[in-house]
Amino acid sequence: MLRPSIFGENLFDDWFSFPELRKFDQAERKLYGRHSDQIMKTDVHEQTDHYDVDIDLPGFDKSEINLELDNGYLVVGASKNIENSSDDNKGKLLMQERYSGSMQRSFYIGDAVTEEDIKASFKDGVLSLNIPKKTEKPIPEKKQIYIEG
Repeated sequence: MLRPSIFGENLFDDWFSFPELRKFDQAERKLYGRHSDQIMKTDVHEQTDHYDVDIDLPGFDKSEINLELDNGYLVVGASKNIENSSDDNKGKLLMQERYSGSMQRSFYIGDAVTEEDIKASFKDGVLSLNIPKKTEKPIPEKKQIYIEG
């Protein structure tokens, strides 16, 4: 039978931690537990004409993921809302490790890529993106204009 612990996730973390160092990652750890450093792990593979990007988003649905293109940055966001309702018929809640929250990550892909160029799919907790390589139009070099007369 599972019972809640009076200690945190790890007994030694509670004994040997320094409070001022834990303040920075406290919210992320509360949201995703001790494996919070493994959230939104990303692999980027360069091909001849495009980039393949795979982002791990375990436990999320397609409807909970948002992709935006903002001034050359591709912003990937995911949010989860777990409602706490005491009116459900699931019984008495003894322990809850899942929380509501959101996370976001951004990648600079350049100003030449538009939202129509990016192909996205989501399957088995992995968001797969196909981002074409596009070079920005070069700025014309400085040319001299001759004055007649």
